[in-house]
Amino acid sequence: MKSVLQQLPESVLAQILENAFQWFVVVDKNSRILYINEDYCRFLEVPRDQAIGKPVDEVIENTKMHEVIKSGMAHQASPHYIKGTYMLANRVPLIVDGEIVGAFGSVVFRDMNDWKKLSSHVRTTMDKINMTSHEAPNKLYRLEDIKGSSKAIRSIKETIQMIAPSDLSVLIEGESGTGKELFAQSIHERSERAEFPFVKINCAAIPEDLLESEIFGANIEPEKHHRKGRFELADNGTLFLDEIGAMPLTIQAKLLRAIQEGEIEPIGSNMTKQVNVRILAATNRPLEHLIEQGKFREDLYYRIQAITLRIPPLRERMEDFTELANTFLQQYILKAGKRRLVLSSRTREYLQNYHWPGNVRELQNVIQAAVYLAEHEIIEPTALPEQLKQVRKKPVTQFVNLQDAIEDLEKMMIQHALQDEKDKRIIAKQLGLSRSTLYEKIKKYNL
Repeated sequence: MKSVLQQLPESVLAQILENAFQWFVVVDKNSRILYINEDYCRFLEVPRDQAIGKPVDEVIENTKMHEVIKSGMAHQASPHYIKGTYMLANRVPLIVDGEIVGAFGSVVFRDMNDWKKLSSHVRTTMDKINMTSHEAPNKLYRLEDIKGSSKAIRSIKETIQMIAPSDLSVLIEGESGTGKELFAQSIHERSERAEFPFVKINCAAIPEDLLESEIFGANIEPEKHHRKGRFELADNGTLFLDEIGAMPLTIQAKLLRAIQEGEIEPIGSNMTKQVNVRILAATNRPLEHLIEQGKFREDLYYRIQAITLRIPPLRERMEDFTELANTFLQQYILKAGKRRLVLSSRTREYLQNYHWPGNVRELQNVIQAAVYLAEHEIIEPTALPEQLKQVRKKPVTQFVNLQDAIEDLEKMMIQHALQDEKDKRIIAKQLGLSRSTLYEKIKKYNL
């Protein structure tokens, strides 16, 4: 075996190491990283040259590599909580001449849910093999498809992990383009209803005179043909009511009854039908305001918001921007059949300075267009829409003199720092001030 390996060029060995496992790391007996593959570094958002040589616990959160080295006992399919998700990892001690010289760790499953569903998935697949005709279901997003590691996104992911197995109704609030449906689908995929339908209806996209039959179904004259509504189609699964704030009050009353009684009455029928459906709803307008305006039922509001998830707009989670942009870039490079594309530094500057009123959806569309419009291997600003390159004009303040301008800028910087951070010691360090000087300026500007 040793002679065979010696015949392989170093470049070939490197390719084997990079591709043999999705994510893996090798540490020495002092738990310092000797090798970590590039894909793992991208997930951890750490440059590989900075990771190598560091203690593994400074690079990988909740690592147990040091325990393997100390005990000499391997961990097989061990749960590992990292960046808001449980994964399954193998950790093996490396032994030379009877002495532990380090350890090797690899990720087996990136998501514990994959492991839990494995046997169920095998059974389902075997059943489908015997079916002569089967319509493939639409691909649903899963929790790991939600990109970002900002505090807000991690908190939402943790909440979804806790509530998904229940039948609690969930209200998802967020501006248009924040990806509310993605979060709804990830809840369904983690629930006990995952093997049953996920059915969506956009309450704002269907005319009022058709919406009721779309939701509850109808008996059509003269043949008395029964057309199923979304409730029946979602039976035993999940019904996602997008833009629920646009639903007329008359239909809200019928929806409330369906949720409370677990039964629906199709249009043109005197018979009720039992349904077992979990309700997820989304809105881009605060429902409390609609209640005050008499446009939304308060009793329905309390029924659908057992849990409320607020999805932050992109401008409030810009720490996730790089991961999102890179994900979309790679996705559309593959779709376009291009070999390689990178964003120029000037293009990234434009993207990061933009205020993104259309949120993640707008970023996705901009990256997609830029990939197709790029003339060379570097995406220059010429591939961006004009609104991204127009610097927003700020109101011009008339200063009496330079000292006033400096004080105004100083006040603004301290004010912004106080909004983002509560610890005065950290703020003082960021601004290059002593704590006493910081307190003096806070008092001076009445902040």
